[in-house]
Amino acid sequence: MKLIVGLGNPGKKYENTRHNIGFLVIDELAKRFNVAVNENKFKSHYATIHHNGEKVFLMKPQTFMNLSGESVRPFLDYYKMSPEDVIVIYDDLDLPTGKIRLREKGGHGGHNGIRSLIDHLGTKEFKKVRIGIGRPTTPISIVDYVLQDFSKQEKPLVEEAIYRAANACEEAVTEKFVDVMNQFNQK
Repeated sequence: MKLIVGLGNPGKKYENTRHNIGFLVIDELAKRFNVAVNENKFKSHYATIHHNGEKVFLMKPQTFMNLSGESVRPFLDYYKMSPEDVIVIYDDLDLPTGKIRLREKGGHGGHNGIRSLIDHLGTKEFKKVRIGIGRPTTPISIVDYVLQDFSKQEKPLVEEAIYRAANACEEAVTEKFVDVMNQFNQK
């Protein structure tokens, strides 16, 4: 079993913001597998799919970004899964818009959603798919920036990143993560 978690904030207000890129990748995966992410458990919306013989959950925590661990920990406990079975997709200010980077483990890098996961899981040993949203080029707070929609110029880059991140997640279900990293981190 695998759990693919897209980080974001619930509600229409945040739907297409930079901070919700994890949710957008989950939406892409759900579309590919023709499922609705509408089951509710442990403060999350999720769907169950089967991919190459593997049972996979697609999850969107509904706790708001900074409390994401409150959804993931009880979900893992209920299904008797370990943090090593988790792939988390989230926005990264330190990567250029549209760039994706996969990591097997690592710290939160200032990302409060990842910080919450590390705190609740008690480990940094879970897989990460980071999607670049860049840093603001105008004087604006980081909070306001991540809660903005993508600009018209950014949208093609973001759409391509969502597609590639979904491909990476599909591969990571059945392939060694290090091999998936080598394939997707080169581009």
